[in-house]
Amino acid sequence: MLEARAIAFGYGGGPLLYEGFSLAVAPGERVQLAAPSGAGKTTLARILAGYERPRAGTVLVDGAPLPRRGRCPVQLVGQHPELTVDPRQTMAAVLAEAGAAPEEVERLRALLGIRDRWLTRYPRELSGGELQRFCIARALAASPRYLIADEVSTMLDAVTQAQIWSVLLAEARARDLGLVFVSHSPALAARIATRVVPLA
Repeated sequence: MLEARAIAFGYGGGPLLYEGFSLAVAPGERVQLAAPSGAGKTTLARILAGYERPRAGTVLVDGAPLPRRGRCPVQLVGQHPELTVDPRQTMAAVLAEAGAAPEEVERLRALLGIRDRWLTRYPRELSGGELQRFCIARALAASPRYLIADEVSTMLDAVTQAQIWSVLLAEARARDLGLVFVSHSPALAARIATRVVPLA
């Protein structure tokens, strides 16, 4: 179980985005975080994955806090892949960060349509859709138990969106992953979500 218990968060000395917020996500669930723009969906996604620390409350996986080092059982894929990769690394090195076996990396590359010639390129040399495929492959290669998908397909064309979500849903079902996602597409949310959690 992925749990956020009594989370409070605000930036600097500003007002709290939420206070006393709790959420529990079971393996296999697909939970949509729903709220207007600016209500803190992306921030909560980052808290759930351990990228931000709340002012109060805690995030637990099966009763244990998220690890400070090493592989995290909660992986985050964000809307802007260019912000989550080292611009000095080749894409092969980006994939290697997950520490997965070569055969698993190859399997994910095939599923996501990652071409051999992209591996020697740097992030700036790829399109947003190509780069996002790498970020999703890296997250899945880390063998997460929970995946946080924050507007992962908003910037992509319809064909790439469909392909990416097909892979994510197939992997979630095969691995019994818990999925927490943010999307402004009502049609997509209706197709994917098993539960909707409003933040505001």
